[in-house]
Amino acid sequence: MKKTISLLSTMLLSSIMFWSVSRVEANELVESEIADVANYCHMKFAPMSEGTLSWERPELDAEGVKSIDFYGPCDYDPTGAAEIKVQRALLLRDSFGDGSNDGD
Repeated sequence: MKKTISLLSTMLLSSIMFWSVSRVEANELVESEIADVANYCHMKFAPMSEGTLSWERPELDAEGVKSIDFYGPCDYDPTGAAEIKVQRALLLRDSFGDGSNDGD
């Protein structure tokens, strides 16, 4: 009986802690401003979290101190296939080098 009560109270506490964590939507992490050139925008958005880059739909890193300064089409998706490809390539380059001997 004591084990059951302990288990239930632990589960209750865990669920309360889980649901109390604030979530940030991707739209809140993207800052967009229309530029003078037709159909071009200036956007600032957080990079994707490295831990989620292998996911089908990676998430933007809400706690990241870096931001991406993008100038391009207004319909650009910061979590779309093109941006995923770019950020995966950057992660691989940072992890394994770009093939140059600059680091030696």
